[in-house]
Amino acid sequence: MNVDRGAVSLGTVEFECGRSVPDLEVAYEAYGEFTGENAVLVCHALTGSQHVAGHDRETDTAGQARAWWGDIVGPGKAVDTTEYYVVCANVPGSCYGTSGPPAEDPETGEPYGTDFPPVTVADWTSAQRLLLDELGVPHLHAVVGGSVGGMNVLQWGKQHPDHVGKLAPIAAAARLDPQCLALDAIARRAITTDPNWQGGDYYGVSASDASGGSSDSSDGDEPPRDGLALARQVGHVMYLSKDSMAQKFGRRAAGRDAVRSFPTDPAGGFFPYRDVESYLDYNADRFADRFDANSYLYLTRAMDNYDLAEGFDSDAEALGAFDGEVLVMSFSADWHFTVEQATALADAAREAGADVAHHVVDSDHGHDAFLVEPGSVGPPLSDFLADGVAGTSVTDANDTPATGGPVPARSPDTE
Repeated sequence: MNVDRGAVSLGTVEFECGRSVPDLEVAYEAYGEFTGENAVLVCHALTGSQHVAGHDRETDTAGQARAWWGDIVGPGKAVDTTEYYVVCANVPGSCYGTSGPPAEDPETGEPYGTDFPPVTVADWTSAQRLLLDELGVPHLHAVVGGSVGGMNVLQWGKQHPDHVGKLAPIAAAARLDPQCLALDAIARRAITTDPNWQGGDYYGVSASDASGGSSDSSDGDEPPRDGLALARQVGHVMYLSKDSMAQKFGRRAAGRDAVRSFPTDPAGGFFPYRDVESYLDYNADRFADRFDANSYLYLTRAMDNYDLAEGFDSDAEALGAFDGEVLVMSFSADWHFTVEQATALADAAREAGADVAHHVVDSDHGHDAFLVEPGSVGPPLSDFLADGVAGTSVTDANDTPATGGPVPARSPDTE
């Protein structure tokens, strides 16, 4: 698979907050060959990276950041890199090569920390547009993304409606609901109340690792690992469903070799350390190895702040200038971005005049389904990229046939 990877300097870029980054670097990977009409932009989720698909190069990232959609993007896959020119860019505020809190401020020579300007989903979209200009891509065949990446997709339809033909927001919505806002607030407080957070100034005088996570500093400072790990545990619970947790863990005690990652109260030794606790601890510990706490604060703020209707009277008006096709994909057990929210989004896109299909996947996996169920996501996405809402595997939950023919009650790939 032909891969172009690197970082592009976009010069001085002003963010929505009114502050500028003097030398905004955006890390990206591009797969396949650009033919002029075949570009697909993939927008990553909250803690993902530009490394959307697998290739021969070993990377120093881990978890979701390594080939995080490798079952969907690649040669012969749903987003076929032998047919499409696929670009994925790490968003501003992150820690995988694009300018963010861990990156070096060129004006001081030190990491930005919390001096980095606040970022929004609109800022991400603007940076992607500037990157595509540098890559010589004036128009996108499609923009695809899951979770907050799906919000990024919607922003393309709002901000650059003439630059894209198809939108595929997956496991996404026009805005977060109050319950998710509350949980994200708790997650951020877990970080900011960790004594090692130090107001965001935990990198040390010589530490500057903009490519991922916090680095060890020469003066003994430690990053807020415990706070970041707890924040990620809140996130993990949001991404799973009751059914998936019951099937995966039940009320079982962890194995004898399981070691607690966090201190427990004296009475805790009498009670079992449960399998679900061990899972959360293990994955949170891995996450704290690869991600930056300040970046987590910045990116969750951007997600929480997003509102498709901002600046307009409604979601439909926000998408009013987009006249292409939209595939909204939701998952039955996802309570982070619900089927009902996806239905409202699809209705708004229809009202705006777009050709729309709302494809609902019957799944027990919760929000994580868009990452772990390629067999459910791949066929409708592939058909949508090729044939739009008329694609064979694309169905409409409203029983409003986008193709003019009958729509099956369930998508055949979820049987």
